[in-house]
Amino acid sequence: MRKTSLETKETWKTIFIFLAIVTILSSIFHYAIVNIYPSRIYIGGLMWCPSIATIITLKLKGRSISSLNWNWGNWKYIRLSYFVPALYGLINYILIWIFGFGNLVNEEVIIEWAKELGLVGIGTLNSTSIIIIAIILLGTVEVIRSSATTLGEEIGWRGFFIYELRKILSFTSVSIFSGVIWASWHWPLIVYYGNNVVLELTTFYIVIISMSFMMTYYTFKSKSLWPAVIFHAVSNVYIQKILPELTIKNKGAEHWLGEYGIMFAIVTFVFGVYYWRKALKEKI
Repeated sequence: MRKTSLETKETWKTIFIFLAIVTILSSIFHYAIVNIYPSRIYIGGLMWCPSIATIITLKLKGRSISSLNWNWGNWKYIRLSYFVPALYGLINYILIWIFGFGNLVNEEVIIEWAKELGLVGIGTLNSTSIIIIAIILLGTVEVIRSSATTLGEEIGWRGFFIYELRKILSFTSVSIFSGVIWASWHWPLIVYYGNNVVLELTTFYIVIISMSFMMTYYTFKSKSLWPAVIFHAVSNVYIQKILPELTIKNKGAEHWLGEYGIMFAIVTFVFGVYYWRKALKEKI
């Protein structure tokens, strides 16, 4: 059913209110991260700004927070939301290792990683055992911990924002629009802490918009915000904490590695196109 002009106007008004509140709240934590210290406290506060903005917006519009899709939905999409970001992260680093942009870590680096995770002194663990235990711990416990902050983002971005956009835009437009907004929300951190700002902003926008297609697909298919929460947490853990620790950066190839790396942009773009075509085929 086509929305009337009045309904469309009201939806855009709701979207504007939400984005305005997100901007105001986020600017406080962006200031703290950039000018005081990039601590977990400020970063965690920043990640909960979209959620707080959602609650305020719903309150202003006379809607209940229970109107969001809190149900778990089909567990198939929960499982896939863990598997897919872990897969594209692994493919990303396998290509980095194959093309020589980085090498698998040596035993000394693994021992340092073990010290950081408190695994030194536990029996007679060899390098392989340390890697397996570390990946299991990070892939479970750390993903759960990370979900506490990604939940703050996803209540806003996928729990509320994309559903408002879907009232007036197609799947493709929702994915692109929400992806651009989501990426732009991060830009102060990239501009301030980036080494090659132009390149990193470019790759980051490609990555985030590509992820937006994937996460929008799973959100609409499952009719739940939880797949996006898990997807986001798993992606962060594998790309920021697991795979980089297993890789030695080769000099001169730094721009190919990491979450702002060229290789990650290429891999996620391919995944994003796949999910875009899949959504169109399924008429989401």
